[in-house]
Amino acid sequence: SPPTPLPPKGERGELELKARPMIPLRDNIPSRTIPIINFLMIAACAVVFLLQLRDEKSGQTHLVDQLAMIPERVSQPDKPVTIRDVRHVQQGGRHKLVEVERTLPPPMVPPRLTMLTCIFLHGGWMHFLGNMWFLWIFGDNVEDRFGHVGFALFYLGCGIAASAAHYLTDPTSTIPTIGASGAIAGVMGAYLVLYPRATVLSLVPILYIMRIVVIPAPAFLGIWFVIQLVQGTSGHGGGVAWWAHIGGFAVGAAVAALLGMIHLLRPPVAERLPNTERMTTYRYRRY
Repeated sequence: SPPTPLPPKGERGELELKARPMIPLRDNIPSRTIPIINFLMIAACAVVFLLQLRDEKSGQTHLVDQLAMIPERVSQPDKPVTIRDVRHVQQGGRHKLVEVERTLPPPMVPPRLTMLTCIFLHGGWMHFLGNMWFLWIFGDNVEDRFGHVGFALFYLGCGIAASAAHYLTDPTSTIPTIGASGAIAGVMGAYLVLYPRATVLSLVPILYIMRIVVIPAPAFLGIWFVIQLVQGTSGHGGGVAWWAHIGGFAVGAAVAALLGMIHLLRPPVAERLPNTERMTTYRYRRY
């Protein structure tokens, strides 16, 4: 089949928590333990992202080429993957975008393992910061219920499940898929099951008003999931792996529900943080 054009950065099949009508600021559930694994996952993503920035500074994409999940590479591990990349070149003192066809090098790991390694890559600062912020808000409480080892296995398993869900939607795609959002969606699905009475202090933009609102966690996470479902079924991906979000969320919720039913999780936290019922507003200017 002919090579598939690689979209510009920011549209590379990134598993990004886009379409956020609400930005979580904090929840009202304290953690009983230090979320070591949550910190380690954030640190690992940060280190890999810094290495990506180093690659980008030198005009290379080694990590993305070799560690991103490319569905066609997973389907046909022995077949070389050819893409058309968009590059900036200088001609006559002016910068110009040109399309360059190139064959990707073999991955550093077995192709199926890229379904895991891709969750540590990100496509830019907003992609990275948005994902890590959601993981910071919701990951500590889920780790508190799962335990450190259990949460590590759960997080990585949700990442693989999310990659698999995206892969099944288009097994012949040659677009690199990157981002932690599928794994984080699994964490959010588990949070919904484990803390149905929690609240989330959220920043909600309404026209020219930024309103800080206390929202029940099921409403916050439910709205987020519906947005992913609508986008995923609409057929307009916009460069975002919506089905990875959907698959990760569903798997995370199912695993948390199952482990809760067979009593393999720690009991929930009864304490609630103070000052989580206050609502304030302020105005901002749009430019």
